[in-house]
Formats: sequence, C-alpha cells, structure tokens
Amino acid sequence: MNMLSSINELLAHIKQVEEETIQMSQDSMLMLSAFIEKNAIELDESAAKGLQYQDIISQQLTATIEAIDSVQKAIKIFENAYDSDEKIASDSIEKLHIKLSSTLQTAKDRRDAFSGKLGSEDETDEIEFF
Repeated sequence: MNMLSSINELLAHIKQVEEETIQMSQDSMLMLSAFIEKNAIELDESAAKGLQYQDIISQQLTATIEAIDSVQKAIKIFENAYDSDEKIASDSIEKLHIKLSSTLQTAKDRRDAFSGKLGSEDETDEIEFF
C-alpha cells in the first residue's frame, strides 16, 4: 500500500503545482490587461489569440486537476476496500484501470482535436478541453 501512498503524494504535488501555475497565469493576464488598458494599446488578431491561449492553458490545467481528484478518490476507495476485502480490492483496481485507460484516451483525443484547431481560421469550431 506504500506504493499507492507515494502515487497519491505525487498527484497531490502535481495538483499543487498546477494550481500555482493557474494563479500565475491569471496574475499575468491581469498585469498584461492593465498594461494594455493603461497604454491604450489596440491588440491585433495574433496578440489577442496569444492572450486567449493563456486562458486555454489554465482551463487545461483545471481539467487535469479534476482528473487528479478522480484518481485520488479511486485510490482512497481502493485502499478502503483492500483493508476490508481483497476480492473487492481486486475488482476496484480493475475498474480503476478501465477508468484511467478511458480517461487517457479521451484526453488524447481531445488534445489531438485541439491541436488541429490551433491557427485554424474557422471561428465556428469549439474547443473541447482535456
């Protein structure tokens, strides 16, 4: 069970770093917006898109934080099940494997779809995150 505790600690660390990165990104956006407004700078399409990407990055990090929360919850359920019944624990780890595999595939599919839309001029496309 020490392995699961180590995984959980690593996930908690990654989550904390992502939360701090989101906060830095938001602070950066506020500083840039204030500078742009103070200096009455008009952004061209490229600069506006660059600022939009910063928001997209924060949204992607938020989605990974939600995935981490889900994995941590599954680990906790597994640990509790293992303590009471090894059969239940075995079933739980199989369910966790299936869920993680599905989550990974969804994340890869959405990333591929998002990557294909970068620089695309079609404004009707919607971007799915994570």
